[in-house]
Amino acid sequence: MRARIKKSVMLLFVLTLLLPALVLADAAPGDVIVTLGEDLSEQQKQQILNEMDVPENVEVIYVTNEEEHQYLGNYISRSQIGSNALSSSKITLTEPGSGINVETNHITWVSEGMYANAMITAGVEDADVYVTAPFNVSGTAGLTGIIKAYEIAANIEIPEEQKQVANEELVRTGELADKIGVEQATELMNEIKEEIANNPVETEEDLRDLIRRVAERLGITLTDEELNGLVSLFMRMQNLNIDWNQVQDQISQVRDNLDEFLNREDTQSFIQSFLDLINQIIDSIRGLFN
Repeated sequence: MRARIKKSVMLLFVLTLLLPALVLADAAPGDVIVTLGEDLSEQQKQQILNEMDVPENVEVIYVTNEEEHQYLGNYISRSQIGSNALSSSKITLTEPGSGINVETNHITWVSEGMYANAMITAGVEDADVYVTAPFNVSGTAGLTGIIKAYEIAANIEIPEEQKQVANEELVRTGELADKIGVEQATELMNEIKEEIANNPVETEEDLRDLIRRVAERLGITLTDEELNGLVSLFMRMQNLNIDWNQVQDQISQVRDNLDEFLNREDTQSFIQSFLDLINQIIDSIRGLFN
């Protein structure tokens, strides 16, 4: 059941924050963009390209460790970012309105939902994204690469403040997830956005009260530092002119899609198989004690 809940929350997290879309004038559905961490060895680069099944004519964009520090250095420690850019990504543009789907491999700190939400905050939409590395890494270079790839592919320049807010959101969510779990951190962020859509705030104090109410409703205790961090983050988002009504519509749409996913025969079969396995393990343990 926990596996089902986690999968559900990750799906819900995918499209919960939407800024006015940047026009991807030079991009078309089906286009593939690849980013590689610059510090990969030649053997590792080829290994990852093979894993991604990348066509030969696809343009490869490299991400440096300096770029990681540029966009994450204000929010997490240098040691957490690391000294090498290793995580890489494959982005396939999809039809308008299809949303973002993220899959990861060997990524330990950034979840699929965290990638998706930060991408939407940065103005990226409608894509299948695969993020990987040759071994377990935090995954910070993945987000940096995805944003960089979209700028180059679409021949646009995403505003610096928009990139910074996207990265701060990723970090704030990750820090909360370390404390209260991915599901709770995700739901907290989602419900704050829904509350703002339903009850627009005009002052910082109004926003502070709103966040506090949502946290209490979910049974989450925020420290003063965590509360101040969320207030600062959402104030910055407000200054980016987010269409919060559109945010609410996206959340409702994802919930509808989630119900459809959970009711699919193959999904139910997987959940039942997982539960059967858990029951077998419990029976085996009970048998040992008997």
